[in-house]
Amino acid sequence: MPKPAAQPRHDLRQQPHATDPPGHGLPSPKEIERDLEQYLSKKYGERVKVMSQILTPQPQRPDEPEAGPATGPGLLRDFALKPEELVAYLDEYVVRQDEAKAILATKICTHFNRLRRALADPKRAGRERGRIKSNVLLIGPTGVGKTFLIKLIADKLGVPFVKGDATKFSETGYVGGDVEDLVRELVERAGGDLEAAQHGIIYIDEIDKIAASRNLIGPDVSRTGVQRALLKPMEETEVDLRVPHDPIAQLEALERYRATGKRERRTVNTRDILFIMSGAFADLDDIIRKRLGSQAIGFASPMRARREQPDLCREVRAEDLHAYGFESEFIGRLPVIAVFDPLSEGDLFVILKNPNSSVVASKKQDFLAYGIRLLFEDEALQELARRAQAEGTGARGLVRVVESVLLPFEKRLPSTDIRFLVASAALVYAPQAQLQALLGDPAVRTGHERRYQELLASQRQELVAFLRERSGPYLESQGLPLSAPRLELMAARCQEDLLDTRAVCDRWLELARAVHDCEPAITERCGMQVVFGEDAVDAILATWPQGPEEIQALVTRLGQAYEYGLRLISHKKGWPRIVIPAAGVTEPAAFINELVDRTFHTQD
Repeated sequence: MPKPAAQPRHDLRQQPHATDPPGHGLPSPKEIERDLEQYLSKKYGERVKVMSQILTPQPQRPDEPEAGPATGPGLLRDFALKPEELVAYLDEYVVRQDEAKAILATKICTHFNRLRRALADPKRAGRERGRIKSNVLLIGPTGVGKTFLIKLIADKLGVPFVKGDATKFSETGYVGGDVEDLVRELVERAGGDLEAAQHGIIYIDEIDKIAASRNLIGPDVSRTGVQRALLKPMEETEVDLRVPHDPIAQLEALERYRATGKRERRTVNTRDILFIMSGAFADLDDIIRKRLGSQAIGFASPMRARREQPDLCREVRAEDLHAYGFESEFIGRLPVIAVFDPLSEGDLFVILKNPNSSVVASKKQDFLAYGIRLLFEDEALQELARRAQAEGTGARGLVRVVESVLLPFEKRLPSTDIRFLVASAALVYAPQAQLQALLGDPAVRTGHERRYQELLASQRQELVAFLRERSGPYLESQGLPLSAPRLELMAARCQEDLLDTRAVCDRWLELARAVHDCEPAITERCGMQVVFGEDAVDAILATWPQGPEEIQALVTRLGQAYEYGLRLISHKKGWPRIVIPAAGVTEPAAFINELVDRTFHTQD
């Protein structure tokens, strides 16, 4: 049987076209795909078909810059936050911890303001290479707000933020997480923006758990090994974004190679990344007490021995941390230490009472998901604080006790037509009995609704006072004067939409500016300068427009109502300017008619 004729060998290497520029010899991916499909069709018929594009290098265009880390002022060019401004912001959310807030606000604002100045001037940036980075160590028991405080700061600054747990990491080369993964995650949080990532914040909790074990023989890759692995990132190193165990990073690198024809090494420099560590350091007070006791003489020793842990921790030194199990090189990279106070029962009550309490706001949102409005009486909050204090987990205990009390109501009430719930002290003491009474007695239900309205009015006045005291200086510094009606409107918006006070303030500022931005257009339309008074701005914002677009549409309609009358007045009196009051917004036609009538029927 004769052998079949040999198939002609198909050369996949495409020759340059006559029109190709000199040096061109690489086919495009489409050309390779077409030739490969032709070859496979000849050899295997229709049984094989190419379904995806081959990843092959393409020459880099002359006008295409080589990829690399982003540099320049970028994220920080407009940074101008001052420590006292950041402390005032934190005071709206965080109870006590005045010393810790002052330390963090000062060092973080200084860190980013120095970066802004250095990045704005390349010569200065070169001189600042030798500066010491103000990495921070936070010491305090669980549930005192360490993580919450750092998240607030990161949100306020608008910088990428990553939180890690020190217990999840091991020394590079061993099973476990790699500390450099936090830097890569920072890039992800920055949306791939290397410049933003290089000015982010990495927060590592449970750092006390990587203190060296005194009873271990041999290398400790999960403790001292992690300390050594953190040394370079905490100071300055280049972290490669592409790692062998990350297939996505490998595919991205392959795609960039296909597009540029070059193998890129994308790295993140950690020089300007701020590292913040925190831990409970449960036995650190014993080490400090021992040191102070050995140094004391006479009557000083018994007096110091009776001091509480927070007071002792404020006298922490590098030698105490070294005795705790940290290497000297690691301690040296944490020059700033902030100590948090434990929270008392009164502090926990203040946390719940705060209008910006995330615990209470979250629970209100849970019920509002079913159309049920929830409010808490002060006596109920005091009992919840007492129970949380007994838990011994700080503010974390608040979530558990609130959930345990309100869970039966959250389960049952969505299936009823009840739309108001007041968490009273009686409800906290006997939730099941109160639930049955609410379901079975119409008078109890009516009482809940009446009490809800009374409590709503009372808490609105508390919100007004909070806004005036805590947010007033901020609003006035932004050019938004305060008035009683304005504060009432803002407090009502906080309650209606369950927004925290700073969110309402920022929204009010944004929309008030949008109103004034529309004044030039309405001025041109009406033939005289039109300015909206503050009460008119409030009247516009009382409709709570969703954005500048709605404000522009509303002001356009007002301009149409004003145009004819204002042009008449301008011709008659020659007025150069008019300030629109609130009546000009709520009743524009009546306002302009009265103004025209008064203008033309008043004796000159």
